[in-house]
Amino acid sequence: MKTLITLIATLTAGASLASEVEIVNVRAVESAGTWRFDVSLRHKDSGWDHYADGWEVLAPDGASLGMRVLLHPHVNEQPFTRSLSGVVIPEGITEVVIRARDNVDGWSAKTYPFTLP
Repeated sequence: MKTLITLIATLTAGASLASEVEIVNVRAVESAGTWRFDVSLRHKDSGWDHYADGWEVLAPDGASLGMRVLLHPHVNEQPFTRSLSGVVIPEGITEVVIRARDNVDGWSAKTYPFTLP
């Protein structure tokens, strides 16, 4: 029983150290029929073994409209902003959803609904 309690305590402590990628701000600008998204993220990047590695713009039905892959950790730059240009938003869509991920835990459960300006 003591071993089971120790195991549960260890797993719980490890889970509390992990954090999802947080989307702290989104900005979008339309130009010549396509959109540029500037997305600011916060994550407890610890180096190459655990870092925020991407974000995606989704249509309301869940279809991917564009994805920004992040190729390196941002340990000393938090929060940080990266952009994605050339995103085509189908006619009639006035709101998109932004989601982010990290290279260990995958997609964060919390998304960021964004009404297009």
